[in-house]
Amino acid sequence: MRTLFISDLHLNTDAPEITQGFLRYLQQTASGAESLFILGDLFDAWIGDDLLDQAGLPLADIAHEVIHGLRELTDNGTRVFLMHGNRDFLLGDRFIQACGATLLQDSAYMELQGIPLLLLHGDSLCTRDEAYMAFREQARNPAWQAQILALPLDQRLELAKSLRLQSGEANADKTEAIMDVTHEEVVDSMAHYGVASMIHGHTHRPQVHALSVDGVPAKRYVLGDWSREYGWDIVIDGFENAHPEPQLRQFPLQEPPQ
Repeated sequence: MRTLFISDLHLNTDAPEITQGFLRYLQQTASGAESLFILGDLFDAWIGDDLLDQAGLPLADIAHEVIHGLRELTDNGTRVFLMHGNRDFLLGDRFIQACGATLLQDSAYMELQGIPLLLLHGDSLCTRDEAYMAFREQARNPAWQAQILALPLDQRLELAKSLRLQSGEANADKTEAIMDVTHEEVVDSMAHYGVASMIHGHTHRPQVHALSVDGVPAKRYVLGDWSREYGWDIVIDGFENAHPEPQLRQFPLQEPPQ
């Protein structure tokens, strides 16, 4: 029994190596797993599911490759769960259903292999970044999303480019502490759900953090972002351990773990 978690692949037309590495990961690592959780930012930007109708558009071609890879996985019995990130919050029902996946809420409580877990993308924990939190509230508003999706496709493409540029410029002026999670928010969230284990991405700072929640030892597992050379995942492997714990792994994209 194997459960896998990944996030922050940021698939895009400028890094085909990551797309091919992801497809290889699905075939060599995720095949045969009980579940695969993708905790946000699978794509570097998603402008609406109608992108899938744009044959020949590079991002649409990538999306169809991803759908094919995930559908093959789900058709063979692996459950796939997707979560919105801060870059692909417009992923909709059409894409999710085409993959045979299940969409998770922003904060998802799961008990997996006997471990109670809180799963998040991670951006909701960065409460010190007030400018981003204001944008996040707007971007998750269904009325705002409907307004954006009503724009012509070419305008949405330009908007996505503009938002990425603005995000890069804004982050350049922020301290590392502002862009990381707020410890108090982490503890409050874990206490609210009654868990001692949290898994998230977003910050691109892979690490296992020990902490205390209501006097109980706890751990926060942070997934890394994928590059042209390396990927990151977390595995809970009941095949090898009767009492498994999440394990954070980095691996070369050319040789993902079996």
